[in-house]
Amino acid sequence: MSIIIRLDMMLAKRKMRSNELAALVGISETNLSLLKSGKVKGIRFSTLNSLCRELDCQPGDLIEFIPDEDESKSSRHGDG
Repeated sequence: MSIIIRLDMMLAKRKMRSNELAALVGISETNLSLLKSGKVKGIRFSTLNSLCRELDCQPGDLIEFIPDEDESKSSRHGDG
C-alpha cells in the first residue's frame, strides 16, 4: 500500500506517549497501535480530527502518499 502513517513521528515531535494520546482521543491503545503500524484499512474522519486536534497538526502530517512503482508508471502513461 502506498499510504504511509507518520503517527510515530508526530508523537515524538510532541513528546507524547501512545497511551496518553489514546486516552485523549478516546480510542483503545490497541487500535492506536494498529493505526501506527499501518495495519488498518481505514480511519474515521472523527478519529483523524481528534488526532489532529490533540497533536496540533494537519492530516497531511499524519498521512503520506508514496506511489508504488506500478502506480507511478500507469499515471505517467495515462492508464490511471
